[in-house]
Amino acid sequence: MTPLDILIMAAGKGTRMKSRTPKVLQRLAGRPLLHHVLDQAAHLQARSAIVITGHGAAEVEAATAGFTGATAHFDLKFVRQEPQLGTGHAVQQAVPHLPADGTAVVLSGDVPLTQADTLRALVAASGGERLALLTVTLPDPTGYGRIVRNADGAVQGIVEHKDATDAQRAITEVYSGIMAVPARLLTPWLARLTNNNAQGEYYLTDVVAMAVADGVPVVAHRITDALQVAGVNSPLQLAELERAHQLRQARALMEQGVRLADPARFDLRDDTRTGVRGELVCGQDVEIDVNCVFTGRVELGEGVSIGANCCIANARIAAGAVIHPYTHIDGEKTGATVGEGALIGPFARLRPGAQLGREVHIGNFVEVKNSTLADGAKANHLAYLGDATVGERVNYGAGSITANYDGANKHRTVIEADVHIGSNCVLVAPVTIGAGGTVGGGSTITKSTEPGALSVARGKQVSIANWQRPQKQPKA
Repeated sequence: MTPLDILIMAAGKGTRMKSRTPKVLQRLAGRPLLHHVLDQAAHLQARSAIVITGHGAAEVEAATAGFTGATAHFDLKFVRQEPQLGTGHAVQQAVPHLPADGTAVVLSGDVPLTQADTLRALVAASGGERLALLTVTLPDPTGYGRIVRNADGAVQGIVEHKDATDAQRAITEVYSGIMAVPARLLTPWLARLTNNNAQGEYYLTDVVAMAVADGVPVVAHRITDALQVAGVNSPLQLAELERAHQLRQARALMEQGVRLADPARFDLRDDTRTGVRGELVCGQDVEIDVNCVFTGRVELGEGVSIGANCCIANARIAAGAVIHPYTHIDGEKTGATVGEGALIGPFARLRPGAQLGREVHIGNFVEVKNSTLADGAKANHLAYLGDATVGERVNYGAGSITANYDGANKHRTVIEADVHIGSNCVLVAPVTIGAGGTVGGGSTITKSTEPGALSVARGKQVSIANWQRPQKQPKA
């Protein structure tokens, strides 16, 4: 196969975004637009990817230099376009790094949702001999370059919107900004570009007329899915593209059998902290209510039910578990797991390292961090379990906490099987509560207890009869 070299135009300022962040680093589904485009290079198994930067070049290059897609084995290079004198001028900057033996595929850093199959078809249309353009028919083609054909339907050129006549502006087939062309043909065409146009810029689209003049066939691979070639120029367009992308993901899940209460209120995002790609893997008969956000890799076992307004990141939830509304689960790098038949929430928080067994109950306003809860353990209200190992069938009372941090180091609390912790207790780590033991409500436990023991550590109650509260003095 002819080697592929991907040229990505990422030099634009994106004035309409009204943001200090360069346009190509604006986020879609949790990832920069440019990273979505680089994914396409990875899927195509490209030999190289040359990113053409300009506005915010240092920031763009720093944010992209460490790009590692799932199959990203290409050579990543950066070139700068300074000043920005048009699309043709941008691609000219890449010529010194463009081998003559390959096919160049030109992409835009703000067009994130082109599918790999579409690009493969475009490359096949080029065939190492032709200039292939990706085109689409739009009901409103304003702003796009129009595809001009002769009477036989052959492509003769592209006319930019600003330079088009009224008749040409009536054409609805437009150029997407994406092309595939043999590099040995593209390089001399780029050298012949001029800026004789209304904008005084060097247009990459002028190479079409050059190809026609040189007798090189120009072909158009036309698609009907406008989402694949949709670019981002404003916050509104970014939001519209986000929703369209999320709806596409939601429909794919529903086709697999997932029950979404409303596919328009669903989000699946990449985790920018860990670099984990957004992936939701669901068993049979999974139900997801509205306004849920899934980040990174999340696995939902058979029959799992996710209530409304939950945020779940990097977690594995086993079959039959119920996640009640407004629950926040974030496994970050270490992950979080919820066992079969567990009941979590509402308003619960599971942090990294939370490992819950079968039939565990975590109720409202309970936080679990770096802790293991064995089968049947329960913490139903207003509690904190941090750096703890909790045995089977433990009942952990409302308002109780593990004091795991001494100001310098974290320490572990061990609560053995069948322990009952009363309400409003403080377990000062490191400490072990022996199996079958009971801790009386309001106790502060600083020493380990024997199995089966009742432990009470609180001040003796004192009641003063007929005591009167202080009274406010009347104002003078």
